[in-house]
Amino acid sequence: MDRDVQQPLRQAFEAGILTLTLACPQRYNPLTRALIADLHEALTAAAGDDAVRVVIIAAEGRAFSVGHDLGEVREGECEADHEALFNACSDMMLAIHELPQPVIAQVQGIATGAGCQLVAACDLAIAAASARLATSGINLGLFCSTPSVAVGRNVSPKHAMEMLLTGEFIDAATAAEIGLINRAVPDESLADEVMTLAATITEKSPPALRLGKRMFYRQLGMVLPEAYAYASRVMAENMMEPDARSGIDGFLDRRR
Repeated sequence: MDRDVQQPLRQAFEAGILTLTLACPQRYNPLTRALIADLHEALTAAAGDDAVRVVIIAAEGRAFSVGHDLGEVREGECEADHEALFNACSDMMLAIHELPQPVIAQVQGIATGAGCQLVAACDLAIAAASARLATSGINLGLFCSTPSVAVGRNVSPKHAMEMLLTGEFIDAATAAEIGLINRAVPDESLADEVMTLAATITEKSPPALRLGKRMFYRQLGMVLPEAYAYASRVMAENMMEPDARSGIDGFLDRRR
């Protein structure tokens, strides 16, 4: 259901796809405390909603997100205040990672700092060809430590460090080349490309998607023999799902 347009986050749901839209375009969609809280709440609700098959995180206006609201950041009076803000943002990013459903970032304009982190935290990302991404905190004397966690898990260490140490923007084609996004598409095709990808995923088995997303991220932190053993257990669990059994039976019937 659409939310009040005055709210920092709008929600729309159709055909199994939940779209969460950052809705403060006049300020280039900063990740304020309110928006972080709203995103976390929406993701938590989606996690328990079987009707939601895919989540899209999009944004209004000329930017995806400029990251943290620096005015709010500067209001912190002590280290504990700052840590509470960054912890809240990190918890929201973790909610994306832990969400059973796949999450797609739809990126236009600029995505910088925690805005770039939000792109990297999503399972998939498609950007307009004109989009630019950066971890530019270093230009303000602030190393993008929390964004580095997500960015560094998407791209090679050397590519990540170049972004983090220089703060320079990269274009969408470069972001795709280094693995920060899946692909860059013509600006006018962005929404259609994202919706096509989301619709394709909604056609897949929900239990397989849920098991697969969880398995994929967990095995990344394992040594190879442990990862294979874990993946084998998940495959066996997946095989007991009715969707898998009927899908394989249907394939065999067609072949016969």
